Amino acid sequence: MMTFCFTGIRSLPKFWKSNPYLSVGPGHSYFSLFLKDYCGIRNQQKWFSLKTASPQNTKAVNLLIAKARYLRKGDEGSNQVSSDSHLFAAGAAKKRSQMNTHREDHGLPPVRNTIQLPTRPLNSEEWDKFKEDFKGKANFESWIISQMAHCHSSIDVAKSLLAWVAAKNNGIVGYDLLVKYLYLCVFHKHISEVIDVYEIMKARYKRLEPGGYTLLIQGLIHSDRWKEALLLLEDIKKVMIPSKKNYNDCIEGALLHQDVNLAWNLYQELLGHNLIPMLKTLKAFFDFGKNIKDDQYSNKLFDILLYLRNNHLYPGESFAHSIKTWFESVPGEQWKGQFTTIQGSGQCSGCGKTIESLHLSPEEYEFLKEKIMRDVIDGGDQYKKTTPQELERFQNFVKCCPPFDIVIDGLNVAKTFPKARESQVLLHVVSQLAKQNLQLLVLGRKHMLTQHSRWRKDEMKKVQKQASCFFADNISADDPFLLYATLHSGNHCKFITKDLMRDHKACLHDAKTQRLFFKWQQGHQLAIINRLPGSKVTFQHIPSYDTVVQTTGDSWHIPYDEDLLERYSYEVPTKWLCLHRKT
Repeated sequence: MMTFCFTGIRSLPKFWKSNPYLSVGPGHSYFSLFLKDYCGIRNQQKWFSLKTASPQNTKAVNLLIAKARYLRKGDEGSNQVSSDSHLFAAGAAKKRSQMNTHREDHGLPPVRNTIQLPTRPLNSEEWDKFKEDFKGKANFESWIISQMAHCHSSIDVAKSLLAWVAAKNNGIVGYDLLVKYLYLCVFHKHISEVIDVYEIMKARYKRLEPGGYTLLIQGLIHSDRWKEALLLLEDIKKVMIPSKKNYNDCIEGALLHQDVNLAWNLYQELLGHNLIPMLKTLKAFFDFGKNIKDDQYSNKLFDILLYLRNNHLYPGESFAHSIKTWFESVPGEQWKGQFTTIQGSGQCSGCGKTIESLHLSPEEYEFLKEKIMRDVIDGGDQYKKTTPQELERFQNFVKCCPPFDIVIDGLNVAKTFPKARESQVLLHVVSQLAKQNLQLLVLGRKHMLTQHSRWRKDEMKKVQKQASCFFADNISADDPFLLYATLHSGNHCKFITKDLMRDHKACLHDAKTQRLFFKWQQGHQLAIINRLPGSKVTFQHIPSYDTVVQTTGDSWHIPYDEDLLERYSYEVPTKWLCLHRKT
């Protein structure tokens, strides 16, 4: 009688039948899904109207933006977004979602998996009985090992499962089961078990799939055989570019075993493949450099910070602490760090230095304008929702107008208050802005001029008297027109919409242009803070500074993500690490 609850996987090979014809581990789509997180949007009416020309009013626009930074006392609603938080601030989208979404509770209980996994190793008869209780599972063995991996069951319980499978299958344990057992070994940091599985796989398979390689690399780097992880990395290179996680694990292993030159070489290799390194890879270099006085090493860490800047990457809270600790630990450098925020004026609350302006230089503005005109307006997909004739009509219309101070997405603004009449909302916003002698353009669609319960003709006529208006076909998209008019009017011009323009940003083909577009967008997009219809319109604060890693030589300012605050990809952090050298 064979004993199935063995003490180590070293006894597994005797269950294993050698098969020299098997050279590649079988690929399973469900296995890839399991490992992916671990391993690795013609009639007779007049379609446009021109407001009487008035000089460009930059002063009024600036005043409007300044006023947008503060809410009048007594105007706040109980559910309003703070005006201190700008449209692109981390967490702002989630707050808007919570305010605007009315969730329904249908009383349905959440779906739960009620399986009770074994908490101790089972013998053959017990596994037979356990399988009998789950007759509905087509592949019980694969299903149960997946459940055990998901719940991080103990190694001993998983071993007993593999021994039971091997006994039933002439000593053969399938690749899928073995890799999921390997996952548990890596998770629980059972390094000796990882090495045992590695030996079995090395003997049985000439090549693995990416998930298997990734687990073996991650397990081996913590052993005295860590350099064999580099051999596995070379195996991956024969068929594909290794993942950034593969590089991260090998770099971590090199640093763990004090081979810093190898770590830097792997890092350069990663960048050479145009891979974006994991933030924990970068953090590892800062952690390793603590208390080291080495100018060459320090310069490489400064290069990492500039890499964060150039790629608009933001460290997490733990990484920010590592950066602070490294700066303060370098012997003789006298750096001091503090966690702080940036004031609305753009000054650091910690040291008082002024953060880089969000304002684009004339060269940057012209570069961005040319790119958007070519890639979004002329070369984008706007003709799917408009026609070349209509776009030409609009361009001629804009050329006949003086530069605008504010361009308004009329339909988007009109829907700010869902329960209010749309023409009334639009008129209210336009009237308030017109009082400041601003040159306004309202973009809309032709149906807005048709008498309707949501659109009154008399109110739309008042809108047309106070602003230039262009009404496109009902099937047309507003955004290309809005971008064109705003950019054509000059760097002073702002635009009002809740649309975050992510589709149009995606039309820009290189990272530099996308970053410039986002920088321009942050400094030019106005959004209305939700309030009751009829109250004075208040706009969300536009930041005056650029949220990007920056240095003056004797200081560094590094925006970072808070651990408990969810930030969407189009948002920027609000917390900063301020570092300055003592004099």
